[in-house]
This record gives sequence, structure tokens and C-alpha cells, in this order.
Amino acid sequence: MSEQDPRTPGVALPGTAAPAQHYPQPLLPRNARNWMMVWYRNYMVWKKLAIPSMIGNLADPMIYLFGLGLGLGLLVGQVNGVSYIAFLAAGTTASSVMMSASFESMYSAFSRMHVQRTWEAIMHAPLTLGDVVLGEILWATSKAVLSGAAIMLVAGALGYAQFPGALAALPVIVLAGITFASLAMIVTALAPSYDFFMFYQTLIMTPMLLLSGVFFPLEQLPEGAQKATQLLPLSHAVALIRPLMLGRPVEGATLHVAVLAAYAVVALVVALVLLRRRMLR
Repeated sequence: MSEQDPRTPGVALPGTAAPAQHYPQPLLPRNARNWMMVWYRNYMVWKKLAIPSMIGNLADPMIYLFGLGLGLGLLVGQVNGVSYIAFLAAGTTASSVMMSASFESMYSAFSRMHVQRTWEAIMHAPLTLGDVVLGEILWATSKAVLSGAAIMLVAGALGYAQFPGALAALPVIVLAGITFASLAMIVTALAPSYDFFMFYQTLIMTPMLLLSGVFFPLEQLPEGAQKATQLLPLSHAVALIRPLMLGRPVEGATLHVAVLAAYAVVALVVALVLLRRRMLR
């Protein structure tokens, strides 16, 4: 055990080992260049496996789109004045954003934080925890935008989305990506292992996927359930993306954007607080 100089607390006497110091990491990013470098570092790693990564991110939503859209579409017919596959395409775009952003912020970010300890190495440079977390969230958002935009382009090429009006959905996809990446980062901050993420997938993501208007209109739900869905961020993302992709006016756009933005800001702050506590253990 080291002996401390009574004249200067925290400083070891000559010839003894220095006491361990723990300094709290600043919560906020230091500057834009720092978090951009974290984003760029993740991009350079991902670029080596870009093709299999993209195939993996697009496989599930495309199966939903064509499997359910073409199969159930023959039975359902039209929904809200459009073919069922066109209705489903917009919902699938929103859900793919949620899935891609969440998985990147959970599994990949957890690997870099806990298993590979990449975050610790990065923070030995003049970067704050806020720089690292914001860079991770925006990287997850980038992958979500890539996934959502790819599905939207496929839907447009097949006549299930209206261009160029559907391009107005891209800012919404970005906002939704930030929202779901920030929410998933909270789960990452609490996770002791990869198995923990199954709770979030089963108890949060799956109900949100089924109850947010992705597969059927919310009007089909009981009145109480319809009100409850207004608490789900995915329902607001769907409510913005679907009319934009179908070339229709958006109702209540300000409310939908405000809810997504509120979720993003609150989740980011909570994630930063929890991660700082975890990194100081």
C-alpha cells in the first residue's frame, strides 16, 4: 500500500507507488472533430465487412416486405386506399431503422466497450466519454439510415413508394435512427453480458414492432390500445414515414417529431450518466 504525503493529499511519498486516481469523464462531447473520429474509426472497421453486413441488415426486412406483402396482400387487398405491400413497405422502412440502430448500439457497441475495451483505449487520447458515446450513436444512426434508405429505394423501384416526395422521409429516418440508437445505448450501459439484450428485444422491441402500425393500421386496435401506442417511438416514426413514402400529407407532424426528439435527448443523457458510472467501476 502506498504512503501519501500529508502535505499534498493524493500524492505519494518519494519511493512509494502512486495511489490510483479516478477522474469522472465529462458527459458532453468536447468538439465535433472528436466524435467524428470515433465515427470514422467504426466506419473503417465496418468497411472491411461491408457487403455481408449490409446483406444481414437487409435480409429480415426484405423477407417481411415480400413474404408478408405479397402473401397477405392477396388476402387483404387494399389498406387505407393503397395495396397492402405499399402499406407494409413504409412500415418496414421504419422498423428496419429501429432494428439496425438498436442492434448496432447494443451488440457492436457492447463489444467495443466491454469485450474489446476499445472505448478505454480511445479515452486515453484527448476524447471524452461524451465524444465516444455520441460517435457510437451517430455511427449506429448511419447504419440505420443505410438500411431504411435501401428498403425505401427498393419499394420505389417497384412502385410501392412515390418519388421524389419519399426523399422527404430521409430526415425522419435520421431522427428515428438517433432515437433508437440512444435508447439501445441505455440497455448497453446496463448489460452485464450479451444475453441481457434478449430482454430488450423480447419485452420492448417485439411489442413495439407489432403495435406501432407497421403491419396493420392502428385504427384496428381498441381505443385504449391506440392511446397507449402514442407512447411508442416507433409509432411516431411510422406516422411520419408512411405518408411521405405514399405521397400523402402528414398529420400531426410537429407532435411526431417532438416525441422522437424528446426520446432521443432524454435517452442520450440517461445513457451518458449510466455509462460514466459504469466506466468508473
